[in-house]
Amino acid sequence: MAGERRFSYFSAPPDEARRTVCERRLLDRYGFLGSGSIGRSLLGRRLGFLRIGSGPRAILYVGAHHGMEWITTLLLYRFTEEYCRMLTLRGKDAEGEERSLYILPMLNPDGVEIQLHGAEAGGPLRGRLMRQNGGSGDFRYWQANARGVDLNHNYDAGYEAYREKEREAGITSGCPTRYSGAYAGSEPEVAALCRFLSLLRPALILTLHTQGEEIFYHPTDPPIAGAQETGARLARLSGYRLGSADGMAAYGGMSDYAAERLRLRSYTVECGRGCNPLPIRQGPEIYMRLRRMLFASAGMYR
Repeated sequence: MAGERRFSYFSAPPDEARRTVCERRLLDRYGFLGSGSIGRSLLGRRLGFLRIGSGPRAILYVGAHHGMEWITTLLLYRFTEEYCRMLTLRGKDAEGEERSLYILPMLNPDGVEIQLHGAEAGGPLRGRLMRQNGGSGDFRYWQANARGVDLNHNYDAGYEAYREKEREAGITSGCPTRYSGAYAGSEPEVAALCRFLSLLRPALILTLHTQGEEIFYHPTDPPIAGAQETGARLARLSGYRLGSADGMAAYGGMSDYAAERLRLRSYTVECGRGCNPLPIRQGPEIYMRLRRMLFASAGMYR
């Protein structure tokens, strides 16, 4: 590693080609880093994860539910690199048998490709994507997957209540954002993650979104043991505000599903501040703000 030209994860957006470069680099440099897949996107793109350790206590980080929030993928790559490097410096191959850390850098690869490269990235769905985008070739504000479904409203948690709000907002079919899909779990990306959550049952889940410098958790009745306390700790470590989502954002999300259906401690981290899509130049600053929280949640620091 000595003398190697410095590599920056924040030098280019994570389209399919760039993700291949980043993940190949990580897997080649750290022999203990594992990889796998939870399934495929609507257009057949791999929903890959990276894994550190093999212990029974699982931690899961998820990035890029939304196409224009791809900076969260880069944050997770940067974290993975630094975490693996620190293990190496400590003379460890991984975290041993105590825990396993799963990092799913991008749940919505189709949406990211469309946001970055336009309707052509949708292949056979190009024409429909253009119609869903109002005939415009400008996809910079695209959040949905390739079917025009907002993945973070497609989970079976308050889904029917959200559908009513959706109708009130005049949303009736696929579009750049907020359409919840034909039914809860209709999208292959969401269905794959729900299956994975049910099998893995992580002790802690962080799903990274942008923006607002807030951490949301979903209160349940009865409360999940330790959920409030863990949320407060995440807020202290990051300096973000802890709260609960409101309005349309309060329904159908992954953290809502994990808490309601599986009774898991799950938190939505709204990274950075500004207007989406956040500029890539903000990446290093956002990462340094979140670094302590990410490391502590993964068990590196107490």
